[in-house]
Amino acid sequence: MSNIVPFFEKMQALDRRYIYLVVALAIIIPLLIPFNSKTYVTEPTANVYKMIDSYAGRSDRAILLSFSHDASTMAELTPMEVAILRHCFQRKVKVFTLCFMPAASPLMDYALNIAKEDYDVQDGIDYCNFGYKPYGLFLPILLGMGDDIAEIVETDAQGRKISNLPIMTDITNYNEMNLVVDFAASSAVYSWIVYARARYGVNVAAGITAVMAADNYPYLQTGQLVGMLSGLKGAAEYEKLVDVFATHKNPDGTIGRSYSKEILQESWIKLSDVDKRVYKTARIGMNAQTVAHVMIIVFIILGNIGFFLSKKKKEQEMM
Repeated sequence: MSNIVPFFEKMQALDRRYIYLVVALAIIIPLLIPFNSKTYVTEPTANVYKMIDSYAGRSDRAILLSFSHDASTMAELTPMEVAILRHCFQRKVKVFTLCFMPAASPLMDYALNIAKEDYDVQDGIDYCNFGYKPYGLFLPILLGMGDDIAEIVETDAQGRKISNLPIMTDITNYNEMNLVVDFAASSAVYSWIVYARARYGVNVAAGITAVMAADNYPYLQTGQLVGMLSGLKGAAEYEKLVDVFATHKNPDGTIGRSYSKEILQESWIKLSDVDKRVYKTARIGMNAQTVAHVMIIVFIILGNIGFFLSKKKKEQEMM
């Protein structure tokens, strides 16, 4: 005990700048030198993937991605946006994008531009960006799309008439555009649940920051949300699903395979095998986050042990 106490006393007196330095290195090093770690996929994330995948190749099905955040939450939300867009482009799922925040418009373009780099997709045919719409039109558009999308939205981000675009073939309202994924750092998804889900029965999923997850779990339990991607962890999970299933190269040269829990449990994706760094952003970030959390936990444990040992030593000296 006499040898242990001095060590913890030194730890208690350690300049906090050294602790900040260690935590900083614990974050920076995994970002610069990525390592392979196991990504466990949760059911809410898998449910979003399976629903989108069920629309593959169908001209009468589409999804809507609503961007309800600004640049401050890009680290958590942009990787999941890119992952879902990649999934849609790979599996030939029609996808529409929309935002009601001016700050979200360039983020929407950014995610689209990254995701479509490796795919032969055309604007107006494979995907359509509705662009920014003033927030005052949020409720009219949300409800109006339940009747006629082309009539209520009218034009896309480039000013083209929606009804004239080839992507609108077989797409009229929420009966066909039957999944809305809202990416938000706020309670924006609740409006889709209260109005679009309750009135039209549209499937709603959420892509949210980690701190918002607890607020949304009740909606998962009631079935009002069909799935949810939570923070960087959810983005990492979806990245893995896309790599394991949507972009998987089969022995016969074909691309893609059906979702399977057995395959998912056995799959081990090396980050070095993923072609682009941007497609593994969330998984690299999770590595850094994990190491940093472990270091913080270690410091908390050492600090508490040192505190109680020092307290006990003082009590013994006073006796």
